[in-house]
Amino acid sequence: MTTLWWVRHGPTHERAFCGWRDVPADLTDHAALERLSAFLPREAPIISSDLVRARATADAIAGGRTRLPDDRDLREFDFGEWDGVDFSVIDEKWPELSRAYWDQPGDIRAPGGESWNDAEARVARATKRLADIGARDIIVVAHYGAILTQVRRAANVPAQEILKHRIENLSVTCIPPDGPARLISHIV
Repeated sequence: MTTLWWVRHGPTHERAFCGWRDVPADLTDHAALERLSAFLPREAPIISSDLVRARATADAIAGGRTRLPDDRDLREFDFGEWDGVDFSVIDEKWPELSRAYWDQPGDIRAPGGESWNDAEARVARATKRLADIGARDIIVVAHYGAILTQVRRAANVPAQEILKHRIENLSVTCIPPDGPARLISHIV
């Protein structure tokens, strides 16, 4: 039974959709990274998505922990044509679709992207592989959407409800194997 300690990567300062675009994280707050590393289970291995913002955050907080290979299934949502586009432009160009994407998450997808259900299934594959490792705790450095899909599964609530949930950069969401998610926010 594995407890997953989900860490959202460091801030990117992006003002547009940021899904599979490989943008770096701002990791200049070394004191915050040290506090985050000290908070996490010392013996837990650490894994991240393969996107640079998650990889670099994982490397910055690893602190001698075993580093597992990056996992592409831990990526943020694939926003397709929306990736890199300002939110207001999307609202203007795709008004009905953009509203439905947030109001009715499920099978609705951005043009050329993936749906909530697609992303949740992808991240669930990764968490299944992690559980199969057999470690007591694993630190997973990932993205807002990826973490939200797992909070939704743990809480067993509709995606519409979980989209109201805030997950700050460098925050921790602990999901034990047998209970609801515990959000630990702003620990740094």
